[in-house]
Amino acid sequence: MQHSDPHCVLEPLEVEITVVDEALGALKEADVLPHTSYDHSKMLAHRQAVRELFEIPWTAITPRMQRLLYAVNAILRPQNMIAAGVFCGNTFISNAGAAVGPGACYTARDLIGVEIKPEEAEKAERNVRRIDPTGVARVVAADAVDVVRQFPHAINLLYLDADGSGGRGKGVYLDILEAGYDRLRSGSVVLAHNSVNAFAQLGPYLDFVRDAAHFRSSVNVVIDSEGLEVSVR
Repeated sequence: MQHSDPHCVLEPLEVEITVVDEALGALKEADVLPHTSYDHSKMLAHRQAVRELFEIPWTAITPRMQRLLYAVNAILRPQNMIAAGVFCGNTFISNAGAAVGPGACYTARDLIGVEIKPEEAEKAERNVRRIDPTGVARVVAADAVDVVRQFPHAINLLYLDADGSGGRGKGVYLDILEAGYDRLRSGSVVLAHNSVNAFAQLGPYLDFVRDAAHFRSSVNVVIDSEGLEVSVR
C-alpha cells in the first residue's frame, strides 16, 4: 500500500475481486454472512466518487479492504452503523457507501462516523457531505466510547479503527465494544481493522470476540498487511 497515494492501483481489478470474493466466501462459510453477492458496478461507482470528491491526506485502506468493507455492508445492509476512528472519512464511507451516494444499494437509518480530533472530524464531515447530501451518513467529533454507550438503538454494524490515548493504541477497541455490547443484537457484526499489524495490541479484544460466550463466530480476514477481524453475535 502506498499510504500517500490512496487511489494507487496495486493489482489488476480481477485479482482484487477474486481475493475479496474468497474472503466473502470464508465469511459465509463461518456463518457471518448470509450470502456473497453484491453489485460490482455500484462498488466501482462508489470508488470513483471517493476518488473525485474526497480529500485524503493518506490512508492505510487498500483497494482490497475498501471493496471488502463495501461488500460486507452491501450484503448485510445495516440500518444503524457506527464507525469509530474515521480520520478523514475514507474508512467510514467505505462502509456507509453501500447506503449513500452513487454506490447505494439500500436505504439506511443512521450511519455515524466518530473522530475524536475535531479538525479531522470537520474534514471527514466535509468529505462525506460531498457524497451524501441527505445527512443519513454523518461524522461527529467525539469519543467513540461515549457515542456507542449513548446510542439509543440497536447497532447492526460496528466498525473499529480508533486509537486510544495513553499508549492504549488499538487496545481501545475492547472499550468501545464493551460500551455498546448490549446494543448488539443477534446477527450484529463488528469489524475490527488492523487485526494483523496491530495484533500485539489487540490480544484482549481478540480473546473477547473469539469467545463463543460473546460472539457465535469470529474470523480474521487477511487480505492485506492490515487485516480485518469480522465477528458476528
